[in-house]
Amino acid sequence: MDIELVVIGGGPGGYAAAFLAADLGMKVAIVDQEPRLGGVCLLRGCIPSKALLHVTRVIAETEELKEWGVDYSKPAVELNKLRARKEKVISILTGGLKQLAAKRNVRVIHARAQFRDGQTLRLSPVNGGTLEDNVLRFQRCIIATGSRPVIPGLFPTGVDRIMDSTVALDLPEIPDSLLVVGGGYIGLEMGMVYASLGSRVTVVEMMDGLLPGVDRDLVRPLQKRLEGLFAAIYLNTKVAAVHLVDNGVEATFEGAKTGTERFSRVLVSVGRRPNSDNLGLENTKVQVDSQGFIVVDARRRTAEPAVYAIGDVAGQPMLAHKAAHEGKTAVEAISGHKVAFEPRAIPAVVFTDPEIAWTGLTETDAKRKGIPYEVAVFPWAASGRAQAMGRTDGFTKWIIDPKTERVMGCGIVGPSAGDLIGEATLAVEMAASARDLAETIHPHPTLCETLGFAAEVFFGQATDLYRPRKKD
Repeated sequence: MDIELVVIGGGPGGYAAAFLAADLGMKVAIVDQEPRLGGVCLLRGCIPSKALLHVTRVIAETEELKEWGVDYSKPAVELNKLRARKEKVISILTGGLKQLAAKRNVRVIHARAQFRDGQTLRLSPVNGGTLEDNVLRFQRCIIATGSRPVIPGLFPTGVDRIMDSTVALDLPEIPDSLLVVGGGYIGLEMGMVYASLGSRVTVVEMMDGLLPGVDRDLVRPLQKRLEGLFAAIYLNTKVAAVHLVDNGVEATFEGAKTGTERFSRVLVSVGRRPNSDNLGLENTKVQVDSQGFIVVDARRRTAEPAVYAIGDVAGQPMLAHKAAHEGKTAVEAISGHKVAFEPRAIPAVVFTDPEIAWTGLTETDAKRKGIPYEVAVFPWAASGRAQAMGRTDGFTKWIIDPKTERVMGCGIVGPSAGDLIGEATLAVEMAASARDLAETIHPHPTLCETLGFAAEVFFGQATDLYRPRKKD
């Protein structure tokens, strides 16, 4: 079987690439081990976790309304209905992708793919399926195989009480107590879900703060809220040993926290590794770095002329929207367009409560790289909308070039930060100035106007906040 373009992997990067290629007139096939398109993001990641976080947020809002004199009874959680609703969301979206693939004449092959050489794949059936042909020859190939959770050898595998993010999203039960190993975004998001549903959640993080690498001022409002929601947060601490006991797991801690505690279940969320193994890459010229990422250039080309790579398997950051844009870049490069994946900003969002979002240059990176910058912050305590919502712990922060006044980055913490960061990303991508943001008319009263207000702070002219600009 011959094909013009084959995409290995049906996640956000893979199907975005395949659909664009079909729109441009190519004969396209997607090879994926999953029976449904969507990849980890849709089937076991972004979408189901955000569906559950929506439930978490609604539960939290019912508690917050007590300050307004509105009191609800304690929610009764029907786990089967919760699972069913989550699966319905996934089914609707995967069904839509199936229809879109069919309308574009994109062939979807349910199989495992391995390279025989730089222009041939060997296909193997999965889950007892059958294939018309076990060999697929291609003119071009895009690898979009994503990543998978890392489970250190310390933790036993195949044990239902030791969960990764995939198992945790299946909601096997609401445990009385849950230990979350890792204070990154996955651990904190899932920790919030389980805590809201009734579990006593403890988080252990070996670094000195939650969300390592994220600007500390963005993390502080979230950490304060989590300290009230979680049973405990242990920083500068690691799990030294785990033992299965009757109806639970005993974890021994080392570091700032010592001793042994018992938990009903453990969620291990210490990172992800790229799915670059077992692809037969040794039969090609494709190069893999020490972390397992496939080495690509700005056009997403590998060292094998006919093979490209995108998404998690091709390097950090491991984000679905980054993968989708890389996929489109790869297809345009294959089509002969003069393109390169060189974004000024890639937004990132932590969908906790409050949400944290950032884009472009962060203050942490600016300090580390020695880049001159100024910070302009608008606290949401001065926002009418935030006051009306009772959520005044957030803020909007611009990182600005002091000479050109161009915005280089933005950080936001607070409700809907993930929705607000889009405007900031556009501003950074288009090299907008702080004056551009300040003079853009934003609707009132909204949270998005804090982007303009923060720019006004830079000039010392914020209407709703008296903060004169310091003289040089």
